[in-house]
Amino acid sequence: MTPRLDYLATAPALLGKMLELEEALTSSGLDLTLIELVKMRVSQINGCAFCLDMHAAIMKKSGEDMRRVVLLPAWRETAFYTPRERAALAWAEALTLVAETHAPDADFDALRAHFTDQEVVQLTLVIGMINHWNRIAIGFRAQPRPSAGQHG
Repeated sequence: MTPRLDYLATAPALLGKMLELEEALTSSGLDLTLIELVKMRVSQINGCAFCLDMHAAIMKKSGEDMRRVVLLPAWRETAFYTPRERAALAWAEALTLVAETHAPDADFDALRAHFTDQEVVQLTLVIGMINHWNRIAIGFRAQPRPSAGQHG
């Protein structure tokens, strides 16, 4: 598949603002492993090869157990994820599939049992951002880099 255009080079100021928000979310105090698990799961649902490649490389580099990455689509079926991670993954799925789920109260209540109000907002913004990045990357046919981890 051929990329449609280089969106970073075409609109650097706008995408730079997105990258600033991304950095703010990464520095917000949420656990980085949790953030990456959520980004991976959302990217799996959306089928974003570029983002899956990038976040798998980040997780591998950070020393994450790759079984947790590989088994992420079946997170409900394994004991590899903490209750806090499970609540975050359920919320990520609910928001990514919001047209179908309408963000169920049960998922929100489970989230509130494990996260502060501030963390709920931060996590929700992380979920929104990765969905946004997925749509940009898929729309412009961004391709995984030849060497994993070489993302901009």
